[in-house]
Amino acid sequence: MTDPTTRTALWTSIAETLSVEIARGHYRPGDKLPTESQLSARFGVNRHTVRHAVQSLVQAGTLHSRRGSGVYVMVQPTEYPLGLRVRFHQNITASGRTASRQINRLETRACDAVEAEALGLAPGAPVHVVEGVSMADGQPVATFRSVFPAERFPDLLTHAAENPSITAALSACGLSDYTRRATKITARLATAVQAVALRLAEGAAILRSEAVNTDLSGQPVEYGLTWFAGDRVTLTHTPDSPP
Repeated sequence: MTDPTTRTALWTSIAETLSVEIARGHYRPGDKLPTESQLSARFGVNRHTVRHAVQSLVQAGTLHSRRGSGVYVMVQPTEYPLGLRVRFHQNITASGRTASRQINRLETRACDAVEAEALGLAPGAPVHVVEGVSMADGQPVATFRSVFPAERFPDLLTHAAENPSITAALSACGLSDYTRRATKITARLATAVQAVALRLAEGAAILRSEAVNTDLSGQPVEYGLTWFAGDRVTLTHTPDSPP
């Protein structure tokens, strides 16, 4: 007769099954796991047993829980260097992932006081605004807002509509190179709108980057705000040598 005390606990068996499925790619990094109810029905156990199995995988770092959203397969954070030249596509590609961007806003308007100071413009001067979502392997890693002096780059929005790469759009406008003058990083909690865009729970940790890019003569060409999903990127400072 088998000693009941030697049997594998149900929650352990469920955890092992899920671990194997994750390893085989049934659930990929960033994917949401089925709900407790769905897993309970699948394995024929109560929700407490499923919760125990899932929690063990959370503690092991295989899964992570987002309050109010669900449980997801852990994503290995993408290394994102912040140096003299910060290029989204280049940074994501260097990490071994596929970069893409979704543009949600292309607009010309009067600049506000903060934008005017950052770009060295007169109050109310026209600026181009480009907003969207930056993705790695199809998963959102950041939302962004980039502001440019409209008089210097009159055709920027046309080029940005054709190619979501800011670097490519600026190059089409005659600016072949630019560098980062300053970057300021602060911690924030995701708003409801940011949470939807980044597929996070409202109130999740995000990192806010405020930056100014200049041309090689030191003239400001871009004022940018970026909100990174805190668990999907590792921001690193990379000292570069000027050209």
